[in-house]
Amino acid sequence: MFTIITGAQFGDEGKGKIVDLMSGEYDLVVRFQGGDNAGHTVKVGEDVYKLHLIPSGFLLDSRVLIGPGTVMNPEVLATEMDMLAEGGIKLDAKRVGVDAKTSIIMPYHIELDGLRESLRTEKIGTTKRGIGFAYIDKVARDEIRMSDLVDKVRFLKRLEELAPSKEAAIKELGGDPSIVMDEALIDKYVKLGERFASYITDVSYEVNKALDDGKNVLAEGAQGTHLDVIHGTQKFVTSSCTIAGSACANIGVGPTRVDSVLAIVKAYITRVGEGPLPTELLDDVGEQIQQVGREFGTTTGRSRRCGWFDLPLLKKAIYLNGYTSIALTKLDVLSNLDPVRVCVAYELDGKTLDYPPEDTSELARCKPVYEDLPGWENDLTGVKEFDDLPQAAKDYVLYLEDKMGVSIEYISVGPARAQTFKK
Repeated sequence: MFTIITGAQFGDEGKGKIVDLMSGEYDLVVRFQGGDNAGHTVKVGEDVYKLHLIPSGFLLDSRVLIGPGTVMNPEVLATEMDMLAEGGIKLDAKRVGVDAKTSIIMPYHIELDGLRESLRTEKIGTTKRGIGFAYIDKVARDEIRMSDLVDKVRFLKRLEELAPSKEAAIKELGGDPSIVMDEALIDKYVKLGERFASYITDVSYEVNKALDDGKNVLAEGAQGTHLDVIHGTQKFVTSSCTIAGSACANIGVGPTRVDSVLAIVKAYITRVGEGPLPTELLDDVGEQIQQVGREFGTTTGRSRRCGWFDLPLLKKAIYLNGYTSIALTKLDVLSNLDPVRVCVAYELDGKTLDYPPEDTSELARCKPVYEDLPGWENDLTGVKEFDDLPQAAKDYVLYLEDKMGVSIEYISVGPARAQTFKK
């Protein structure tokens, strides 16, 4: 069985928790795009793991893979593995694999990212972790790959080839070009290459062979649908394709092998950084959702902008991903709000739209059209079954399910594993 999981909104929907919950049913969990600009938090008992790169499945003994469609900072991978080792979780080459074609994020990528964002008149809201510039090099065939990093001679030769253009680019943006050939940084990366040499694998082969052998594979996306570099709210997007179809291309597996696609959908909507958010709440309600939901970025620590549930954006996400089921997260955060509002359409230039306009500047001008549902006061964090939810909360879930036209399979009412149940 091959399952793809993606976020249906702007990221931060709770994918890490759902992957952790489901990974016990899967032999392989594969990260297929993005880099350490993503962040997911997994809580098991009293232990909380904040990760940016390693897929969540390691907690239930699945083999986890970083696919060739990702861009990877090896220092971040080492830091995460060291952190987990301190907690008693040792991830060796039997537990973790990194594709030989995975692009390496170099210090000069991070420098270029920060310099470029600082010079923008209209900020994108990049995490300044070098993701975009690593993808630029991937497309331009100027990348350093994992297979280069683990071979000191190849790595140094490749770096010398690329150094002049990288130094010139940094100098042009007003930065210090010496970072490109900094001896201490080069030595650090050489040692990282030595550390991870045994982790190299062919992810496409592993996944296809596992499926041939009747094993289960879970493909984990980062960020969210509307941050997709092609289909998202340009230019306020990430640097990779976040939708389900890209899992096939970025892992190297045919689309006919996909069995199911699961959407992770927050019971409201949030966004980090710049870009349109039609239902954004700049009032006490928005602040309450932010505080109760602890809406602060795992990667950046930035406050997330909060708004009511946006059905037009979900309709587009359903079309873009072909979802077969939905996991609805953070339902508990909406307790003690009355009414609970759902955006069912937009108003734009005197017209009513039930689907987002293609142009980002037009989406930014859209005014939400709401339907109001009764709220509930109950604390949902101890609820274990759908039937135990207060009637108003059940009605809200069923209302969303009907409007989306896709079945809600999981409901989450808190950060712990035990706080998620099947509908």
